[in-house]
Amino acid sequence: MLYGIVAAATALLLTALLAALLRVPALRLRVLDRRRQREVPLCGGVAVVVVTGSVVALRDGASAGSGIGGLLVAGGVVALLGLIDDVWRLRRRVLVAGTGVAAVCVVPFAEAGVGTGLLGAVWVVGVTFGFRGLDHADGLAGTAGVVAAFGVAACAAVDVMDGIALLMSVLAAALTGFLLHNWHPARVALGSCGSMSAGFVIAMSAVHVRAGFGVGESAGVLFALTAVAGADAVLVLLSRRLGGRPVVRSGPDHLTHRLRRLGLTAPGAALLLGIGAFSAALVGVLAHVGRAGGEALWWVAGGTLLVAFALLCVPVYAGRRTVSPQVRAPLRVRNG
Repeated sequence: MLYGIVAAATALLLTALLAALLRVPALRLRVLDRRRQREVPLCGGVAVVVVTGSVVALRDGASAGSGIGGLLVAGGVVALLGLIDDVWRLRRRVLVAGTGVAAVCVVPFAEAGVGTGLLGAVWVVGVTFGFRGLDHADGLAGTAGVVAAFGVAACAAVDVMDGIALLMSVLAAALTGFLLHNWHPARVALGSCGSMSAGFVIAMSAVHVRAGFGVGESAGVLFALTAVAGADAVLVLLSRRLGGRPVVRSGPDHLTHRLRRLGLTAPGAALLLGIGAFSAALVGVLAHVGRAGGEALWWVAGGTLLVAFALLCVPVYAGRRTVSPQVRAPLRVRNG
């Protein structure tokens, strides 16, 4: 318990410091997120990954038991893929394939079974890219990540899975340190390195926690723990498919873009979605410990999808070109 508190506090402080130190090199190397109206260095992810991995690995036995060693290695591979994407840009299929292989390597097939394990791996890939999509807005990816990580940590702690509980607590603390620089107006961003690795580790840890439980209820719990990433992914997919736009092409059609259209400020949109993420994650934790039934999970899923469909009606392309000449080249460089 004491080690966990010290580890989390250390991760928060070190991540905040390292993200600030890496900002200038990232600016000079032009490792930037051009999806925003201003150039934001993509150095926050490196800070989160390095600090989280280092702090957890320092714990005696962190590389053995409960799959923590495998999770760290697989998360590191996904982070490396993301870093390459941040610097040189990779095709989406390469990122998907690499993330899928990493997921299959650490899915708990022994407890979940082959079929359920493969479904879990597919879900992990989806959540990983869902978190990648959240990084377009100030404060959103970090907030959703902190909430989801704490939710998974609570579930793991109840089942006495100390390794996963520690990993999630440290990751949540590291993301909190990152948020000190990412809250509006953001000075650093996670980039693919941080957003993909955080989403991957959170999702895979949740799969480990729910391994051996019923498939239907587990699907509800997993969705509740990562509801914002799931809602944003569903909204973007539907918006682009119905509008005849390429799915991999960036556009102002995410949750925050539509909330901004309704009059919310950037911090207000991130805070509102953070409250929604917390509410859904709380239901997921209560369902995991047996304090809430499947009806509550259905309410979370239904409410989340209802919000997504309602925001789908908010016009985001009205009176503007889908891709303006000024941002056409950056959007080809970095898809979102």
